[in-house]
Formats: sequence, structure tokens, C-alpha cells
Amino acid sequence: SVSSGHVTNVDVDVRVRRAQTRNLVWKTSKMIDACYSCAQTQNGVETIRENIWAAPGWRVAHSFNASLAGWLVVVPDRHVESPDEMTVEEAESLGPLLRDASIALKHVTGCQKTYVIMFAEAEGFSHLHFHVVPRLDDPPPDRRGPNVFAYLRETPLDVDAQDRVARAIRDAWPAG
Repeated sequence: SVSSGHVTNVDVDVRVRRAQTRNLVWKTSKMIDACYSCAQTQNGVETIRENIWAAPGWRVAHSFNASLAGWLVVVPDRHVESPDEMTVEEAESLGPLLRDASIALKHVTGCQKTYVIMFAEAEGFSHLHFHVVPRLDDPPPDRRGPNVFAYLRETPLDVDAQDRVARAIRDAWPAG
């Protein structure tokens, strides 16, 4: 117990849950119209590119502004800005979701691996989100590692192409 000078997992869990409750009350009372992800969720995600797959607390979408086919974004259903604000349930479903997204991307794009990236720094995009990006077999040096974000500075795939890729990714999603 805390009084004995030792902090137990129960003590930490209680503190985390209290902090999450305070943050959730504050976050849900805040205006969400400045947040792209919250506005999108509030308005409904009806196309396959906006909702390729869903897991408890999360959805997977194709990036709306990437020129690279298969650039996925994993977005929590509620407004959180940092991994420490996730609930235990959200954290538990995130790992398998990232794994399954990577498996589907390998199948659809033929990539050798995927990059999983989280910054949530751009204005209007502080809502936690994870980029799951296919790392092609032989990308040019200026597209490797963090330079992969160059694909966000080019003309994005048109919505029809995003839908086709999204459908292929959904079809390739691992059963489980």
C-alpha cells in the first residue's frame, strides 16, 4: 500500500483510472470541431476508406492525403491525445489491430514490412492516431524511415483508388 511506502499495481490502477476519468470529462466537454478525427466520427464514417476495419475503441482508415496506396491510419473512437490517456481496453485492442493491419498490408501491397508511426502534432490532428505505412521493397532513399512522410506532400490518391485499396485490405484482413 502507499502508506507503507510501497506502491502496488492496485494503487497505480486506481490513480490511472481517476486521471482517465478527469481527462475524459475534460475532453468530452471540450469543443471537438477543431479536431478532424472527432468531427469525422461525429459526422459518421460511411465509406470503406474511412472505416476499413473496427476493433473495440478503434477504427482503421485509408489516409485521405497520402499518395501511397495502403497508407493506413488507426484512430481511437474517442478523443485522446497521448497513449497514456488510453483505457486498458483500448491499449489491449491496439496491438492486435496494428498486427492485423500489417498482415493485410503485406498481402495487398507486397511490402516487406510496415512502419508504425505516431506523432499527432499537426494542427487539427492532435487526436491520437497511428500511421501504418507499407514499406515497399526498394524505396528511394528519400522515402525511407521518417522521410516516408514525403508521400503526404504529393497529390493524394483519388477517392476511387482509396476505396479500391481499402476494399482489398478489408478482404485481406486476417480472420481472428
